[in-house]
Amino acid sequence: MPLPHDVGAAIAAYLQHGRPRSDRRRLFLLAVAPYSGFKGAAGIQTVARSAMRRAGIVGPGRRDSHIFRHSLATDLLRSGTTLTEIGQLLRHEQQDRTRI
Repeated sequence: MPLPHDVGAAIAAYLQHGRPRSDRRRLFLLAVAPYSGFKGAAGIQTVARSAMRRAGIVGPGRRDSHIFRHSLATDLLRSGTTLTEIGQLLRHEQQDRTRI
């Protein structure tokens, strides 16, 4: 997927000025030592929940990183992307998962 210019600029700034020094090849590292990558989805879920809480996002439904995947899939579907293509992008093994 192509990155919007502002997202690419933010990632470049992070790499140049914000990312802790580490020999790890992962892009995003934990902000506290030891500076390693996230050990799984739980770390990403925590970051997403915290960001949504700080942004004041409340209401029913999931408020974690899956909302970003669901929003992307919905936008792609509305723009004419097929369910098969969306499933491949999201790496779903079964098309029933994509239909959700």
